[in-house]
Amino acid sequence: MQGRKETGKRRGSEAVSLHDVLEDEGYAIAPDRIQADTLARVANDFAHAAERRSRAGIRHAMAFDSVAQTAQDPRILDIAQEILGQPAIPFRATLFDKSPASNWLIVWHQDTALPLKHRRDVPGWGPWSIKDGVNYAHAPAEVLSGVIALRIHLDDSTLQNGPLRVLPRTHQLGLLTDDQIQALARDTKDVSCIVDAGGIVAMRPLLLHASSKSQTDAPRRVLHIEYTCSLILPSKLELAVC
Repeated sequence: MQGRKETGKRRGSEAVSLHDVLEDEGYAIAPDRIQADTLARVANDFAHAAERRSRAGIRHAMAFDSVAQTAQDPRILDIAQEILGQPAIPFRATLFDKSPASNWLIVWHQDTALPLKHRRDVPGWGPWSIKDGVNYAHAPAEVLSGVIALRIHLDDSTLQNGPLRVLPRTHQLGLLTDDQIQALARDTKDVSCIVDAGGIVAMRPLLLHASSKSQTDAPRRVLHIEYTCSLILPSKLELAVC
């Protein structure tokens, strides 16, 4: 099933905001938000960063000037702030790069691990791990509810090149076990997020999502930036900016 949960759509006689669509469905699509020159700068930086690449792309991409500038672009900050209801702070960026040379899939899951400056054993947090020198811990649902991800499409995302697939409204179910995820994936109709280059998919971390392998030579590059209202978390934990 193809999906375009866009801002500005109308429900009955009232306009539906991106915030309302996202809170209801767990995701929303904002088309035609980023200009080609911005996309080209980001793509150029990534093209010259072979030493930073993994099979699926580049982790901790906020170190790139073009990414840090894009994360602070008023057009993008406005979307994050509309959803969060407060000034938005970008804290993590990842490039997902799917192509014939690096084709991959992601099974149904929630995004529950957050990057942290220091490790502190706090109830409700963990297990812990280290990724590229950064501490990570799986976070409680109430903390993850204060995070929003904006996925900026550098290329057209089509049904053929392994787009993001989501299970609408599953963000409302809290943290899920593997068995619960498998049952929902079996019984819930998924939606493919089809977005042209320059469009943005906003999504909640707890929304169940997946991605199939590409069936075409067309690339599918996505800059995934996460925002929150404060880097300071409960129990003296602090998000790492990466």
